[in-house]
Amino acid sequence: MFDTLILSFESIGAFMDRGGPVLNLIAILLFVKWTLMIERFWFLRTVHKTNVVAALTEWEARTDKKSWNAHAIRQELVSRVTLDLRSTIPVIEVLVVVCPLFGLLGTVTGMIEVFYVMAVTGGGDAKQMSGGVARATIPTMAGMVGALSGIFASTMLKVRTNRELQLLEDHLEIQHA
Repeated sequence: MFDTLILSFESIGAFMDRGGPVLNLIAILLFVKWTLMIERFWFLRTVHKTNVVAALTEWEARTDKKSWNAHAIRQELVSRVTLDLRSTIPVIEVLVVVCPLFGLLGTVTGMIEVFYVMAVTGGGDAKQMSGGVARATIPTMAGMVGALSGIFASTMLKVRTNRELQLLEDHLEIQHA
């Protein structure tokens, strides 16, 4: 068991070395993105429910639900919950968009290495050139995988967020005059 774990870490380390320094940046980016996404899903299951109960309790305690003032207070309650609920979604979306750009950066740096090897050796050292090609393709793959997985998860998060906000608005009933 322990040997398998050590072997796994060595394999990951070798993969990261083959991908070059840009792959380390992509790994950090993915860690931050997934940490924020997990936090948002956790927030939906815990803190958001408390916020909704507090908003509903505050609304139900009101006797006036018809006036312009009541409408403004309702909108404020919805806005407060919306701000809490959507706070990190724009950051997540930016990180999803940046993933393939970091992959492209890895492609460019890897190809620069390939061209350097070709210039120094005259194009005859296939083994060194393959290292540059690996540094070009591995970050590209990692950036694309990170972006694709992030698109699915962030879309699911946005759909769930919008549904929760719609449910809140539906429960905060306005009485018409």
